[in-house]
Amino acid sequence: MTRMRLTGILAMAAGLSTLGLLPSLGLPGLGLLPSLMAQQAPPAKQGQPAQKGPAPKSQGEAQAVQALVSAQGNADATIKAADDLVTKYADTDFKEIALYMEATAYQQKGDAVKAQIYGEQVLAMNPKNFQVTLMMGEILAQKTRENDLDKEEKLTQATKYLNDTIDNLKTAAKPNPQLTDQQWEDGKKFVTAEAHNGLGLVALTRKKYDVAITEFKAAVDLDPQPAYSVRLASADQMAGKNDEAIAICDKLLADPQLHPQIKAVAQNVKALASKK
Repeated sequence: MTRMRLTGILAMAAGLSTLGLLPSLGLPGLGLLPSLMAQQAPPAKQGQPAQKGPAPKSQGEAQAVQALVSAQGNADATIKAADDLVTKYADTDFKEIALYMEATAYQQKGDAVKAQIYGEQVLAMNPKNFQVTLMMGEILAQKTRENDLDKEEKLTQATKYLNDTIDNLKTAAKPNPQLTDQQWEDGKKFVTAEAHNGLGLVALTRKKYDVAITEFKAAVDLDPQPAYSVRLASADQMAGKNDEAIAICDKLLADPQLHPQIKAVAQNVKALASKK
């Protein structure tokens, strides 16, 4: 979810800039995934005036929102700023995104339990917040172990979250009018790929290797990044498709700029596939 975190408050920040709370944003590099600003006013129906977007109701709230924006990138500061905003200004239009930012801050700190607690609060407000369903699904997919007594319950919930992410993206409105249609389509591809990657991890834990292969292939087709490819190679190797696994690993290892961790995994997968 790195792409998402890097631009996690774009929609909010763009709105704040129009209020004079932030400098105008040039919005560079929006091949990265933009954030869903779930509180953004929906498009007005034909013949009706446009609905107003989120806005601070007082100078104090504006300062609290500014503090949240300024805290981006610092997990502890984000948690404090989000708590301050939603505690002091319970009716804030920015509650959903504040809780989302708090959830992701806890995730960055490695506190999956609190990340899920705040994620659930967001989904109680907006069940279609695809950033949160993705986060919740990924946490369960990554943290669930084969010997967990509640393994199947967790994996079933992870599958629902991840499939909801994919489904909700199909009908999601553009979160920020400053995004081009192509930027928004690219963003949806990145998120959909990440959801398929999560579904692949669920299938691996269940030892359903053919399902894992299908999901990782879907992720690679949408966003051909090495992390997805090496997981596809691993699933191929576990399924006994050693030639396919070796071919993927060889392609990855031919890249001199391949991340060292991915390189180590690719080398290991290739070694295992070459033994059979």
